[in-house]
Amino acid sequence: MKKITGTNLKPRISVYRSNRFISGQAIDDTKGNTIATTSTLKLDGKISDNAKKAGQELGKTLKTKKVESAIFDRNGKKYHGSIAAFADGIRESGIKI
Repeated sequence: MKKITGTNLKPRISVYRSNRFISGQAIDDTKGNTIATTSTLKLDGKISDNAKKAGQELGKTLKTKKVESAIFDRNGKKYHGSIAAFADGIRESGIKI
């Protein structure tokens, strides 16, 4: 498997998905800092609906920190369903993945 790393200007967005929730964080691997984080823990409803909202929230936070693009790390999960909805939410907020 290929090692994915992010920087301050182009962070790595790491996504974790459980059966009920999805969370993501933007990481600067060069410094070992988490730039922004979000989760569907505070949202009610289906995981696929909330995943897009959580992605949009993370994207808006990254925009305020002047991040224009990022690297998407799905942690070995297939790119469909809630993982894809999370990525779509990030793209809709203006972040290039």
